[in-house]
Amino acid sequence: MTERQWEVTVDRKRCVGSGVCVAVAAGHFEVRDRRSHALRPVTGPDDAVLDAAETCPMEAITVRESGAGTLLAPVE
Repeated sequence: MTERQWEVTVDRKRCVGSGVCVAVAAGHFEVRDRRSHALRPVTGPDDAVLDAAETCPMEAITVRESGAGTLLAPVE
């Protein structure tokens, strides 16, 4: 059985580098050049990643199920 994977993207045009994502999910994001970057664009499931996407003030973070493309966060 293959473990589910998530695709994490940051829209750098929307990101303002607030650092909320780093505070919520430090092992998954970092701020470089005043913009957030996903440390691992494909990662295993982790609720902290969903929380980061949901709390991003600019809604710049998107989490999708790898392969299926199902949107996991932010919830619309």
